[in-house]
Amino acid sequence: MDNLTLIGMVSIAISGITMAIGSIAPALGEGRAVASALAALAQQPDEANTITRTLFVSLAMIESTGIYCFVVSMILLFANPFWEYFLQQAGG
Repeated sequence: MDNLTLIGMVSIAISGITMAIGSIAPALGEGRAVASALAALAQQPDEANTITRTLFVSLAMIESTGIYCFVVSMILLFANPFWEYFLQQAGG
């Protein structure tokens, strides 16, 4: 097995791990945020607009973590900076 094959295998494995961890944590965070918002709405129905607005901003911020993990995963799969380096080393 040559170095280029090893880099490809490691990149694919790390990409999968990144997406697995990067999707579990935001999902748990979003579930907890929604549960807290629903509890707050049940206790203070007059503040529904403020709680809902804050909830949606919070959900967007939590979801950005999953999106960042997705972007890192796509970079590892399709725009891997190590590929060019190893191809140059193998050719030269």
